[in-house]
Amino acid sequence: MAILKILQYPDERLHTIAAPVTQVGDKTRALIRDMAETMYAAPGIGLAATQVDVHERIIVIDISETHDQLNVFINPEITEYDGTIDYEEGCLSVPGIFGKIKRAESITVKALDTEGNPFTLEATGLLAVCIQHEMDHLEGKVFVEYWSKFKQSRVLAKLKKNQRSAM
Repeated sequence: MAILKILQYPDERLHTIAAPVTQVGDKTRALIRDMAETMYAAPGIGLAATQVDVHERIIVIDISETHDQLNVFINPEITEYDGTIDYEEGCLSVPGIFGKIKRAESITVKALDTEGNPFTLEATGLLAVCIQHEMDHLEGKVFVEYWSKFKQSRVLAKLKKNQRSAM
């Protein structure tokens, strides 16, 4: 297993639309293991393959306190949305930036598991928000892009300042 490099906003590669996984095999499972290790090490609760510069429709999520309930979604598709919730989100690709985003409160998602078997999951609350957030990455969208252009420019300025401070 390996810790992968997480792309940082505004890297243009984060705007790449991910392609469907055509075959779930050992290569896909190895990527999923590396993505999970990267997510846990960051530390985070969700990671899309796009964030590690692999443009395939794969997301990993673990919202448990114990980091032992990994959810894997290959070729996820949300089939139902219900309700709305304002949720404070952050992102491993936009470190140190948090803000409210309006999302569906509950969703139904269809996907493939690590063996390529289809499944359907009904998710609510944080898990539903997390799935929607990570699926945005697969569509080339970062959560701060829901905000006004002014607020996005302030985010970019803060990120640049943080990068200078880190050097």
